[in-house]
Amino acid sequence: MFQNRTEALALALPAAIFAAAVFLVPVFILLSEGFRTADGWTLQAYTNFFSDPLNQAVFLRTLKLGALVTAVSAVIGYAAAFAIVSLPPGSKGHMINLVILPLMISPVARTYAWIVILGRTGIVNEALKFLGLTDSPIRILFSETAVFIGLLQLFLPLMIISLISALENMPRDVVAASRVLGANWFQVFWKVIIPLTKEGLVVGGTLVFTGSLTAYITPAILGGSKVLMLETLLYQQVTVSNNFVAASVIAFILIVMSFAANILLKRIATARNRK
Repeated sequence: MFQNRTEALALALPAAIFAAAVFLVPVFILLSEGFRTADGWTLQAYTNFFSDPLNQAVFLRTLKLGALVTAVSAVIGYAAAFAIVSLPPGSKGHMINLVILPLMISPVARTYAWIVILGRTGIVNEALKFLGLTDSPIRILFSETAVFIGLLQLFLPLMIISLISALENMPRDVVAASRVLGANWFQVFWKVIIPLTKEGLVVGGTLVFTGSLTAYITPAILGGSKVLMLETLLYQQVTVSNNFVAASVIAFILIVMSFAANILLKRIATARNRK
């Protein structure tokens, strides 16, 4: 398309300068607040952050929920994606539209809907009382369970779409060939489907894990002040405490966790492929 590499770089330069000016530079300035002090560049802010038991609990809760949401969405996503790919073309298109439909609705509206479902007078508690499983409403809102359900519903479509794309590119006859050679369904899934769709799993896992780490609305509404996560703690540090150093530390931790998740998923996929 271009006569030489210099021409291509010259055309890309304006976009690169714009991205650096409006994104990279502000992010660098924000992240530098966590390392810069009056005495120079230190890690004291990070030491102070992780020495606080509350921050430790929030960090571990965020990591746990992010990993759990990613793992469960992968299991459900593979089942849903495999079922959708196996449908006739017309039905497949309708099912993909249903998967994409929640992404067109505001996360705020989707999260508030869970209050109606999980509240003390919500559908879940009314169903439990109707079935005689409980005499009084159980507390589901403002718990880790509520946050997990909200995050799973929020990001599961991203995993399904990624896996559908990967399964569509998988050779059609590999499953039948594996069955003919004597593999059971678990062996087919573990040794054939996962290695051939690892790229979709890496992309979907990265999107879900990163989204679970950085989502603010869902933890703030369904978890409240009782279930703090790093993103809600960051908001509190900025708006309530006016502590931009702590906010910078949390932002840096979130960025590192996101990149680390992507690298880890790629390494796991590569290791399985070599085996």
